[in-house]
Amino acid sequence: VTGASRGIGYFTALELARLGAHVIAVARTVGGLEELDDDIKALGGTATLVPLDLSDMKAIDALGGQIHERWGKLDILVANAGVLGVISPISHIKAKEFDKVMTVNLDATWRLARSVEPLLRASDAGRAILLSSGVAHSCRPFWGAYAISKAAVETLGRVWAAELVNTSVRINSVNPGATRTAMRAQAVPGEDPSTLPDPRDVAKKIVKL
Repeated sequence: VTGASRGIGYFTALELARLGAHVIAVARTVGGLEELDDDIKALGGTATLVPLDLSDMKAIDALGGQIHERWGKLDILVANAGVLGVISPISHIKAKEFDKVMTVNLDATWRLARSVEPLLRASDAGRAILLSSGVAHSCRPFWGAYAISKAAVETLGRVWAAELVNTSVRINSVNPGATRTAMRAQAVPGEDPSTLPDPRDVAKKIVKL
């Protein structure tokens, strides 16, 4: 589970652990990973913590090899981590901001897919869940970089699923909808968070896949 230190990723990891999975929790924030580890242990579950910045492509490549060496397979990938970028007209976005969104949201997801596909194939029923967003289709003004990245991730998922159609691996894109997360608060600062679904509830729906 990437982006496992908070929000949807945190509660997806927790729910998977509750159901018996050993969770490989990936995130930049060590403190959040340690808190997750404590909560998983409290449930009687187990986790491996991987502090990793998803803009580090070589580290993503190495992660697949490390999983292979230790477990020989991967049953589930939840590619949840993402960044919003700036809310701005497309013509005003700085190149480095646009590149950062594409690197973390799209490039890292492709790199993860490439790194773990052999591991998912080694599972008896490998599953990959790619987190998307409704803005991939609504093309919401001023959300350009994020919307473009998520539209690309959905296309990646469709292509990947088509390539693996004759295997036991299944790929799904999930649009969680507006959810009570830090990213949502950043995107819509005037919104009342109490009106939004809790990430715990979203996580339970993701885990069913």
